[in-house]
Amino acid sequence: MINLLNARYDELYDELVQIRRHFHMHPELSNEEVETPKKVAEFLRNLGMEVRTEVGGRGVVGILKGAKPGKTVALRADFDALPIQDEKNVSYKSTVPGVMHACGHDLHTAALLGVAKVLSEVREQLRGTIVFLHQFAEETTPGGAQFMIEDGCLDGVDVIYGAHVMSTIPVGKVEVMEGYASSAQDDFTIEIFGKGGHGSSPHETIDPLVTGSQLVVNLQQIVSRRVNPQRAAAVTVGSFQSGHANNVIPDRAVIKGTVRTYDERVREMIEEAMKLITKTTCEAAGATYSIHYEKDCPSIWNDPSETKRVAQVAKELFGEDHVSYGEPMMGSEDFAYYQKVVKGSYFLVGGRNAELHATYPHHHPMFDVDERSMAYIGKVFIGTVLNFMNDDLNG
Repeated sequence: MINLLNARYDELYDELVQIRRHFHMHPELSNEEVETPKKVAEFLRNLGMEVRTEVGGRGVVGILKGAKPGKTVALRADFDALPIQDEKNVSYKSTVPGVMHACGHDLHTAALLGVAKVLSEVREQLRGTIVFLHQFAEETTPGGAQFMIEDGCLDGVDVIYGAHVMSTIPVGKVEVMEGYASSAQDDFTIEIFGKGGHGSSPHETIDPLVTGSQLVVNLQQIVSRRVNPQRAAAVTVGSFQSGHANNVIPDRAVIKGTVRTYDERVREMIEEAMKLITKTTCEAAGATYSIHYEKDCPSIWNDPSETKRVAQVAKELFGEDHVSYGEPMMGSEDFAYYQKVVKGSYFLVGGRNAELHATYPHHHPMFDVDERSMAYIGKVFIGTVLNFMNDDLNG
């Protein structure tokens, strides 16, 4: 059966390319998706599925019920774009100024629609239910996943799988990660309030710029001196703004940054350490402060047994030399919220192809990927769904 389904997926390739390119030409920003979810919902309805719209806000959920009883599998794709000008010279370049699909979400969506079409054609042979999650606002904080969960998108689901195309991995390769797959993301804003004055009289001021500079240095010691070297973490200050003139000591400084961790205990420790270091550094300078520390999505934890399932399916489909185990990413992904509710696994597929100039990093104005990566996502999804359902049959 799997060979027939894969052959059918291949037959849909040209159609899926057109769908992907339509989304690429008409991108919509996070929480502003209107036409994209409409098109997704229409496609799923035409397959005879039960479809829910406006799930958690702008999400779409398609439900495919097999003719026979069994467990429920969820598959997820995201469909939001980024506020970046598309600088590629291709026929499917974004038509929306300042907005483009620079992370592959258009391809994820098209690939999952292909899976829905293939599996809907054999529903009479399927055991159980497949839930197609088309998520909005993955790129924002907070992301759309948690709102879709709150709106019941995982009700009755036993397992979930997700995928991401990567311009850093050659097309034709599949990469899985067992255990931690992405970091948790936290963001912080620290305001330091001092006493401004003339640059010639620093003794009459409380300099927030100097205090902030010392604070930036002190924050870097959290990872180097407080985190176990066997536990990965990053504390990054990405923005430091204070003052406008060369001879004026300002009265305020603003520091912004991000924290990335895997282990929840390390995550909690860094937050506490950051607040303590900010307090003591500012107090030592005579300054006051405010700190806003926002926790975004947790780290992805791939269930070991489900990750082995994905890896085995991919090896059977493409050969062992096309599948590898990778290192966890320091980037964040709100797919992690789904895995807080049900077990699952999130894997990567290659989209890099120098001949197509598909080598630029994600979130770059020249970003693109080899569209053949859709077939790798789609076939792994199909194979994994059937494998899980057969496990249920055997168990």
